[in-house]
Amino acid sequence: MIVVKEKACCSAKRNINSSILLKQKETVDIKKSLKLRHDDNLIELPGGEFLMGTDDIDGFESDGEGPIRNVYVKPFAVDRYTVTNEQFQEFINETGYKTDAEQFGWSFVFHLFATDEAKREVIGSPQQTPWWLAVKGASWKHPEGVDSSVDDRMNHPVIHVSWNDAVAYCKWSGKRLLTEAEWEYAARGGLIQKRYPWGDKLTHKKKHLCNIWQGEFPVKNTAKDGYLSTAPVDAFQPNGFGLYNVSGNVWEWCSDWFHNVHPAEAVIRNPLGPESGSERVMRGGSYLCHQSYCNRYRVAARTKNTPDSSTGNMGFRCAVDLSCYN
Repeated sequence: MIVVKEKACCSAKRNINSSILLKQKETVDIKKSLKLRHDDNLIELPGGEFLMGTDDIDGFESDGEGPIRNVYVKPFAVDRYTVTNEQFQEFINETGYKTDAEQFGWSFVFHLFATDEAKREVIGSPQQTPWWLAVKGASWKHPEGVDSSVDDRMNHPVIHVSWNDAVAYCKWSGKRLLTEAEWEYAARGGLIQKRYPWGDKLTHKKKHLCNIWQGEFPVKNTAKDGYLSTAPVDAFQPNGFGLYNVSGNVWEWCSDWFHNVHPAEAVIRNPLGPESGSERVMRGGSYLCHQSYCNRYRVAARTKNTPDSSTGNMGFRCAVDLSCYN
């Protein structure tokens, strides 16, 4: 039986135990592409000033969700969908890139999804989030262990990708990761200080609007929203800007280093985050987030992880400067 003692994020860090970490053996240098890949996935956004963050009572103060602050972002274009398994496979086939999970030899698999073979290949589990199993052979193409495949999930978000992997893909595609401010601006879809991309209520007429956990976390998911794990990237309705699944489904890497103290300027212009740090920002929550434990599927919610970490609920979407797009 898994006992939840505190409301940590529903993700997990790679440095669970230095004795089981395997040293990376190779690095593939991905140069910035001059060719823009999958530009039909991009939506142009006008940018401008918006209210970022929240003082919501349901928020996590220690995460640095507040205070509410005026932020300006310049115009940019953003992917309407997170990067899919099909798109990531194209990147791998063309470059021969090896993800961090493949180089380390393992990644984190949620305990209810681990195959029988995977359960025989478990090399550890984090004390704070014991529902994550460090499984040998788990990777983007073997998400539940070596005897699993993404062949029937090519339109689902790629998972088991680290921040390093996401940046490599972005370079290949001629794009980049969103800054955290750009991510929240895009996720809000033009709404002002709403809790979710569609408003303040989680459901509409008892209809689920995103892919998160229903039931008792982390032991039983009723899947009333239709999905136990990841959903297709175009599942559910898009927000006001046309972006899909900015709440739930998978966490999305941002470019910023994480810090929970924000600048005090009257208007913060095009923030890039701290100049250094140990963990990168992730946004949006995932299919494992639950109101009773990790309600970080709110648009102002945020969390962090080390750049080499990978789990079965972490993905990303890309952005591009309009000067490069037009």
